Amino acid sequence: MATAVKVSDELFEKAKTKSKVYKRSIAGQIEYWAKIGQLIEENPDLPLSFIQDILEGKEQIKAGQGCQIDLSTSRHRGCQNRGFTGCPGI
Repeated sequence: MATAVKVSDELFEKAKTKSKVYKRSIAGQIEYWAKIGQLIEENPDLPLSFIQDILEGKEQIKAGQGCQIDLSTSRHRGCQNRGFTGCPGI
């Protein structure tokens, strides 16, 4: 469910510019910033670049461009089923 939220003109203009660069809607850009901010607050010891890499990896997996690795066992899941040959676990 969408909810209207007031933001400053400055934030809106910054989001408008960035949304064009990253091919997002203005609302999508603000949501992305909010998600990043939330993740940084929840994981203060992780660098921003690491968090961004994790988010990118999750999207790649959703798009069938990679495989999941269970860090507790180092097992790769889904690589063979997707025909992904770049996985070191194959």
